[in-house]
Order: sequence, then C-alpha cells, then structure tokens
Amino acid sequence: MLEVKGLSAWYGNTQALFGINFELEKGGITTILGANGAGKTTTLRAMCQTVKTAGDITFLGTGIGGKSTDKIVRLGMAHVPDGRGTFTALTVEENLRLGAYTRRDKDGVNADIERMYARFPRLKERHHQQAGTLSGGEQQMLAISRALMLRPKLLLLDEPSFGLAPLIVQEIFEIMRNINQTDQVSMLLVEQNATLALDLADQAYLLETGNVVLSGPADVIRSDESVRRVYLGY
Repeated sequence: MLEVKGLSAWYGNTQALFGINFELEKGGITTILGANGAGKTTTLRAMCQTVKTAGDITFLGTGIGGKSTDKIVRLGMAHVPDGRGTFTALTVEENLRLGAYTRRDKDGVNADIERMYARFPRLKERHHQQAGTLSGGEQQMLAISRALMLRPKLLLLDEPSFGLAPLIVQEIFEIMRNINQTDQVSMLLVEQNATLALDLADQAYLLETGNVVLSGPADVIRSDESVRRVYLGY
C-alpha cells in the first residue's frame, strides 16, 4: 500500500530525515518508534507533504511526492496529528462533519456519524458540546473519528497515547485494533510507548536521529530482550 524509498525531510535548512526506507502492507499496521527528536512526527508530515521532502513516496501505486496535501487526502490518507488537532470552538458533531468535507454522499455521512457515536459512545453524549471542553481522552476519540469520516484507506496516527490515563489509552488502542480488523483501515502509527505499539503493530521501524536503525516484524522485536533493552529502554 505504501512504499517509501530514500526519504529525506527538512525544516528550513535543518535536515530531520536522512534517506529512510520503509513500507506498509494493505490492511496492516506499521509502527515507527524512537525517542523525542528521532524524526517520527516528521515522517508522518512527510507523508502528507507538509514539510520539504526528497525521495520517493508511493501510495496505492501513485507517487505522492510534491502533491498538495488535499490531493493526498483525496487519495485516501487521513492524519491524526500530535496534540489531536480538534477544532476547539466547534461542537463534536461539527468536527465530524468537517472531517467529511471531501464527500458528497449526505446519507452516507449521516450514517458514518452514527457509526462513530456507536464506536465512541461518549462522543454521542457530548455531540452538541464544544470540542475544547472535552477531556483529553475524548478529544483523542474525536480526532480519530473525524479522520475516519473521510473513509480513509490509510490512517496516520501521531502519539495517540500522549498525555492520557492508562485506562483511556487501553480503550483507544483496542478500538484502533477493531477499526483495523473490521473496517480494513491500514495504519501508520508513531508512538513512544513501545510496548503498546508493538502489541498492536505487524511491522516496526526504529528511528534514531532521522535514520532507520532497526526494522522487522513487531512480535520479533517485542520478544528480543537485547533489542528492547538497548533500543527501547524496557
């Protein structure tokens, strides 16, 4: 589904990625791990072409390097950014409808909103509430739901566990697993909580200072004590 070759990225004159390679199979979950500053968030921004890049990015057989972000979205890629990125002055339901801005099937949009409410009942309870007044966990649920309103083929998730209570994190990751399995939505997950990410993912890549230093099946990396101790710190 996604193939990345020789990807480099910059913020102004500062280079953040140095020719990384990775891929993601259709229906799969790939996680990118690493410490703060390793280049994880930059990798997701590069997929959306919101930073300066070089190299080849192929999504569903189409090269997307140099394409505008809105065209990439229309190909079926949705991004849940770090910090959740909800529109705080809008209500929960207004956020969901905004997530479907590229769609013209009104009945389908209404049906998908009800599906989001069934998946995240707390959003249903708060559908007229301003997003900025939700708890952190509820805002993360809303951010994921809003991205799903696009009916994406690939969901990019940036630190979905950040700042959330453990029980809320567990709930959100279980829902993400269900989304992957029942809706067949592939995922590229950036996460500092290596244990959670490796439990969820099929494939894993470890970044250090903008370079891939380790890759392989998630279950292999999870079970290798020396890898966990040296690279992941647990």
